[in-house]
Amino acid sequence: MEDKSNFMPNLTTGYGIVLTLWGLIVTAISEAQSISSFAPALFGLPLLISGEMAKAPEANRKLWMHVAVTFGLLAALGGTRFFMVMSDGLNYASTSMLMLFVTGSIYTFLCVRSFIDARKSGAMEATE
Repeated sequence: MEDKSNFMPNLTTGYGIVLTLWGLIVTAISEAQSISSFAPALFGLPLLISGEMAKAPEANRKLWMHVAVTFGLLAALGGTRFFMVMSDGLNYASTSMLMLFVTGSIYTFLCVRSFIDARKSGAMEATE
């Protein structure tokens, strides 16, 4: 039961690690001189921190998961720029934008589903 209750915080931590590594690796490989190449890492670090804070026993899990989904949504919205530059072909920047859009959208969807399930289970427990 404990594994299931930590699924979203663990997913959040993992997603934060992936975004952070992606940003660092792509910046190193592309030898980019722009801070925007770190964009995935700039979304990943708050997600990583939020995921870890949500797992802390004394933490307000609801608050930290709402912080996390906000950064997931911002990542998806930031990735929409891909649709403006997709005619230029795939390069490091456009691939990062596409990755942010796809993974941010999926993560946000999973968070919303988790919030809906939590509300339903909380309502069911309140009626018992």
